[in-house]
Amino acid sequence: MQPTPLQTIFSPLLPLALVALLAACGGSNTASGVDSPGAGKSAKTATLETGAAALQDKPPIEALNAYLDGFHFYSGNMQAQMEAHHYCSVLNEELIQCVIYDGNVKDARIMGVEYIVSERLFKSLPAQEKPLWHSHVHEVKSGQLIAPGIPQAAEHELMKKLVGTYGKTFHTWHTDMQKELPTGVPQLMMGFTADGQADAGMVAQRDKRFGVNSAEKKKNREDIPAPAIAEGADSWQNGKAVQIADPSGAAHGSAHEAPRAGK
Repeated sequence: MQPTPLQTIFSPLLPLALVALLAACGGSNTASGVDSPGAGKSAKTATLETGAAALQDKPPIEALNAYLDGFHFYSGNMQAQMEAHHYCSVLNEELIQCVIYDGNVKDARIMGVEYIVSERLFKSLPAQEKPLWHSHVHEVKSGQLIAPGIPQAAEHELMKKLVGTYGKTFHTWHTDMQKELPTGVPQLMMGFTADGQADAGMVAQRDKRFGVNSAEKKKNREDIPAPAIAEGADSWQNGKAVQIADPSGAAHGSAHEAPRAGK
């Protein structure tokens, strides 16, 4: 099987990307915002972990070879927004799957998942399904979506691939609300679509930690064409925000909750 263009972008850069992920600019600079209850790891558990790491193959985990950092907000409540660390695998040229963490350190919490599809696949979805998806045009063009640790030229090519894609995101652990355990129900997340929506302080803190400048990235991406957004995506903009009610009565992403910008 021949590699897809996206896989072609990642494969030659993978050794460099892995090295960069070990550096401050590519990873290990954003801790989780919560401390969870529970007894500390015992020596026995540590030994079992070491043995598993040495003896067990982990193909699905090893396939997570792309790292993206951006921002989400709760569908129906833009005031509740947070940084999201995406670790992704390219399934094929039109489908990417990502595990989302609240940080990029070893004990970061898994916040949720995002599935990314091409415009063609998005347009093939039933009308009832499309409101669950958000566009990536503004995330790319604004410079807010970054791929830490890889050369600028490679990141630019990656963003050209992502600008016309669509994402479906659910957060399952709401650490942005300082929840110490993954309580409540999954919540549908959305992406920003215009300047002024993302909290400027949140973006600035992220930029400082990674040593990047979103404004400069925005300027550098001016040459990336901004495709028209397909009908049905970003439905919250038309007053049709979709969200899951929590039977426990928990108010996920309440407007009074302050955005989490990371540590």
